[in-house]
Amino acid sequence: MRGLQLKVSEMAKRSGVTADTVRFYTKQGLLQPTRDPDNGYQLYDRDDLQKLIFAKKARQLGFSVKEINQIMAQAEDHHSPCPMVRRLFEEKFAEVERQIAELTQLKTRMQEAMSAWEHMPDGDPNGHTICRLIEHWEQETDAQR
Repeated sequence: MRGLQLKVSEMAKRSGVTADTVRFYTKQGLLQPTRDPDNGYQLYDRDDLQKLIFAKKARQLGFSVKEINQIMAQAEDHHSPCPMVRRLFEEKFAEVERQIAELTQLKTRMQEAMSAWEHMPDGDPNGHTICRLIEHWEQETDAQR
């Protein structure tokens, strides 16, 4: 009796990803399909399906394909990848927090610029300026405070 053998489209449907995603992970070496000798189709087994679902969840948590491969390699060597996962995740979380803070500052600057620009006239480039809105927005914002 043969085990589970799924084509690309069936893998995609069962895992909730696109067929292109299945092909991508295959090219990355994450999935190891066999070839049907009769028609050359790639056939995936239960382990491939499990890896694909795992990869989908890991990607949703921000892990890269390289990191997913490292996690799976540790598991395949019968070592718990959980300590590595925790460490990587903490680093990713800190980076996301940094990016959020940076974007929050950018949002504030953009709001200030839009407010200042409401009252600024348009200007023509004259060899001394390119765009007055950008060149003078801090000065205008500082003057409004």
